[in-house]
Amino acid sequence: MPDYDGPVCALCGVKACTMAPETKDPPPFCPMPAEPELLAEVEQAYLSDPQLRRIAVESARTEAAGYCKVTRVEEIMDFARRMGWKRLGIAHCVGLMQEAKAARDIFRAGGFEVCTVCCKAGSIDKERVGIRDEEKVHPGRYESMCSPVGQAALLDKAGTQFNVVIGLCVGHDSLFFAYSKAPVTVLVAKDRVLGHNPAAALYTSHSYYRRLTEQPAAADPEGESRGTGGESR
Repeated sequence: MPDYDGPVCALCGVKACTMAPETKDPPPFCPMPAEPELLAEVEQAYLSDPQLRRIAVESARTEAAGYCKVTRVEEIMDFARRMGWKRLGIAHCVGLMQEAKAARDIFRAGGFEVCTVCCKAGSIDKERVGIRDEEKVHPGRYESMCSPVGQAALLDKAGTQFNVVIGLCVGHDSLFFAYSKAPVTVLVAKDRVLGHNPAAALYTSHSYYRRLTEQPAAADPEGESRGTGGESR
């Protein structure tokens, strides 16, 4: 096997992982033949950790029950019900108040208790953490920094069992994921340019947003067969 330098599943057309073992030969860059011990440990984790196993099972059941039938907001509620979670948290951007309110209304109508926290809670001056005035969105004005750690702490204290992200900025969402004690899912990924539909840049990367691919890219693994087949997801 050629040198393995990490998985590159996005280049695979075989999708051997979607079939029964040894049904298809995976390409050389597949992690299954390269990292069998690690993947065996992962499988054992699902079997030995009751909470991990339960989340994995109920998420799979949620997927099957609503596949191509229901919206993501409905899937969030279905999954929460399957897990027995009744108190939801929403961590949202201050600029997506209306979306957060709409989600709160939907979750409450679905029988859930809901707490919502905007990203500016705490009103921490950006300059206190080292942001220069010229680095602000609006130089010359006071600007509160986004505080996803604060959002996580407030929702934890409120006793939320499942947290939903609505429009947190790139990086801020990373901090929220890291500090939230409750499991987290995403309802809205922020993209102000594309109306919070970041996938549109991917769909148009060969046309309108071609500029995004017109820069040096990492070389593809050599000699790989990228056949077709497998389930389209």
